[in-house]
Amino acid sequence: MSLSLLQTARREIAQRLAQILTAQGSQLDEAWLKWETPPQRELGHLALACFPFAKAWRKGPPQIAQDLAQAWGQHPLFSQVQAAGPYLNFFLSDTALVGQIAAAQQPGFGHSQTGHNKRLLLEYSSPNTNKPLHLGHGRNNLLGMCLARLLETQGYEVVKVNLVNDRGIHICKSMLAYQKWGQGATPEGRGQKGDKLVGDFYVLYDKKLKEAPDLEAEAQALLRAWEAGDPPTLALWQQMNQWVYTGFSATYQRLGCEFDRYYYESQTYQGGRELVLKALEQGICQQEENGAVSIDLEAEGLGKKILLRGDGTSMYITQDLNTTLTKYQDYGPLEAALFVVGNEQDNHFRVLFKTLERFGFDWATSCEHISYGMITLPEGKMKSREGTVVDLDDLLNQLRDLALSEIEDRANFGPQETELKAFTAEALGQAALKFFILRSGAAKEIQFNPQESLSFEGQTGPYLQYVHARLSSLLAKADAAGLTTLPLPPLVALVPAEQALLLQLAHYQTALAEAAETRNPATLATWVYQFCKLFNQFYFECRILDEAEPVRSLRLQLAKACQAVLAQSLQILGIHPLNKM
Repeated sequence: MSLSLLQTARREIAQRLAQILTAQGSQLDEAWLKWETPPQRELGHLALACFPFAKAWRKGPPQIAQDLAQAWGQHPLFSQVQAAGPYLNFFLSDTALVGQIAAAQQPGFGHSQTGHNKRLLLEYSSPNTNKPLHLGHGRNNLLGMCLARLLETQGYEVVKVNLVNDRGIHICKSMLAYQKWGQGATPEGRGQKGDKLVGDFYVLYDKKLKEAPDLEAEAQALLRAWEAGDPPTLALWQQMNQWVYTGFSATYQRLGCEFDRYYYESQTYQGGRELVLKALEQGICQQEENGAVSIDLEAEGLGKKILLRGDGTSMYITQDLNTTLTKYQDYGPLEAALFVVGNEQDNHFRVLFKTLERFGFDWATSCEHISYGMITLPEGKMKSREGTVVDLDDLLNQLRDLALSEIEDRANFGPQETELKAFTAEALGQAALKFFILRSGAAKEIQFNPQESLSFEGQTGPYLQYVHARLSSLLAKADAAGLTTLPLPPLVALVPAEQALLLQLAHYQTALAEAAETRNPATLATWVYQFCKLFNQFYFECRILDEAEPVRSLRLQLAKACQAVLAQSLQILGIHPLNKM
């Protein structure tokens, strides 16, 4: 991949600095190069902080900036080089800005090879098989999918993994309720998705438990029967899980979720016991008076953690120890293993990674928990067992219907475009949810308002799609009018709206790299929104189709570059670029 304009500028600045310093009898230390972006474009496009030079030069940073500006000379990449206090500010030339246009129209613009020949394992989704996917799962899946695509733009091989929580007492609660009150119900017979049917029985169990507390003991007995391999119990478990998997698959397909590998807790939970017992023999773990096995993580501020109960049965962390080891055995060596899981599990993952490290697995230090906060609706928090969760399918349907109502009011679709209108409504609804979640970052606790997220104005997914549709319409009109673009002239004089848009384009590679490195899609989402705002400013301030040559060709080429980069950005976010709205 070629260097971006800003990368090229930094390289050229470093080379020129080295020349200036050599002429003065000294050398450049690259550790001195601290780059910043001026807060306003009028102050410059790229800034070099001069504080790191002060000790070696025995001058104040403002004087160093002045001296460098005076010694700089001419360079084709820069129209001006100015000292501003302790900063040396660089203005990219119009010719340099325009030079990006051709590259920006090509696939892979802005990508890098930072992760070339490096493999990452990314676990996301990780649902329980006792209920359908809800809004919280939606946040998990959208973060996971977007992070996978972001990391792939940096050249990494990303193995996308889904760890399915398909065993345990919570699963047995749904099974017990079905045994008692299911009356042979099936998804087909009820006309219901299988995951929803099973989720209904999980809610029913909690309701019945309030009336008959003895149900808890029956659920525990069912779990013991499952662990003992009781054939009727296993047959019911397999049937109900299959109903759930079929339901999950439909939702995943709708959202565009993809996985390279599924792991199932029912297949990985047992090996952890052997790991813990081996660590006990090695003196890494200790045995409690009641026979339980623990590990002392007081030195790390994590206290003492029980890894095996006194009766020898496994804890939740016990199976995670083996599951994580299995992943590394299957896909190692790994640059890192990333786990997209809610922030209620923050401490669990700190304990898990530190325990694996104590067990002697050096790769444990490369494990990383990508924590995210709770998401609610204006009505409040969600509780699965009480049936107050926001079903993800239902929410997507609501958003689709709201979008359909919006586009019907606009009357942009003819009577022969029923399918296109339905597709557009679905794409708008998903964009509303996806962009809201991704622009918020992972760490925040957020409240999602469906109606507000569908606005065609402001920081929303439909607004971004609207800008792409506007670009598509503009370029379609140019094609219909037979307007062919001329080669870009070597020397151009840009108006401020063009400069601002091209400067934002220059920051695209940085936005991708930062979003991937910090595991924060909000960085890209913010860049895209600003890019769309700047395109609209350019669109309203500049004539395009009826402009004289060569300016018309320049602006049409710029529009093509904007469409290509916007489409690529939306696809990374999981949003469909619409050509008509």
